[in-house]
Amino acid sequence: MGHTPKSNQWVWVLVQNPGGQEQILGQHDEESNISFIPTFLAKEDGQKCYHSMVRETGIKDEFQAIIYEDLTRHAVENGFMIFLFNDSGEILEKIAP
Repeated sequence: MGHTPKSNQWVWVLVQNPGGQEQILGQHDEESNISFIPTFLAKEDGQKCYHSMVRETGIKDEFQAIIYEDLTRHAVENGFMIFLFNDSGEILEKIAP
């Protein structure tokens, strides 16, 4: 698809418990049994898709930028793929780091 970010590029993810025990929000696709991190090239794209993500009630969250290389390391360590979304919630690319 050709949308894969460069290793030093900033991308946006939803972080739970900002300022505390921060955790990047992951999602699970039951049909394909794949765990993934929803990732966006722009904060505004993520904000437009915010309500389509499964989140725990009562947990504070916010979009934060992360260097793509750091995100890939985190995804590998925790068994997640990276799904890159556009502002309409369409998957631009499924990345297995």
